[in-house]
Amino acid sequence: MWQPDGWDVRARIGVLTPHGDVGPESELQAMAPEGVRVHASRVPFGGIRTGGQMDPTIPLAPVQAFVEPPDIDEATALLAAAPLGAIGIGFTSSAYVVGADGERKVVERLMEHSAGIPVVSTCAAAVAGLRTLKVQRIALFNPPWFDAELDRLGAGYFTSLDLDVVVHGPCELPSNQRSISPADLFAWIVAHTPDSAEAVFIGGNGFRTVGVISTLEADLQRPVLTANSVLLWALLHAARTSARPTNYGRLFAL
Repeated sequence: MWQPDGWDVRARIGVLTPHGDVGPESELQAMAPEGVRVHASRVPFGGIRTGGQMDPTIPLAPVQAFVEPPDIDEATALLAAAPLGAIGIGFTSSAYVVGADGERKVVERLMEHSAGIPVVSTCAAAVAGLRTLKVQRIALFNPPWFDAELDRLGAGYFTSLDLDVVVHGPCELPSNQRSISPADLFAWIVAHTPDSAEAVFIGGNGFRTVGVISTLEADLQRPVLTANSVLLWALLHAARTSARPTNYGRLFAL
């Protein structure tokens, strides 16, 4: 008699996302297993304009400002007023800029505003996922709107945590979120992943990536992780739910 209305859930998770970016919550909800709902709190980001428009490459100053008080702290407190199991920071590049120690300090600070709800971050989740998969050597690919310096900082983030980055670089695709084609992304990753890489990590929570994970893993015969897949993996664990998606990578089988 009654139609589904979204109230009966196994878990509710939150994501802090740049104000003009629909990518993180779109991909998280697409992957979310039955009964898991995603709720977003928007954080001002100086690198994005109305309609989600960005410059061909994003400057570093607003990337760092995204995780500085007070905006993200206030967004966390607002999101934490809802009955959530965990909150995630859906912004890879800020961790690249502030480094692993800086990312940890941001999480600790946001926990002071989250009413006891666990807070997880994308890059720390990626490292945890890679270690769970027992991976040491990774191919790191980033969105085309990450410039050479931001890409270099990303490689430095992972090497600082004793992972070997055997290749890294921005994907040479159109520098526009809405122009990313899964087919083009798949072809680029396959063509640029060296045999020495034990896994692939694709950074950028606003980068359209999760739809190619399963096909990439089948072709490359190794794990493929993306910013939003690792964030969802960490959120589900933090929310203490056994719900897991299928067809979005080997990580979710662990």
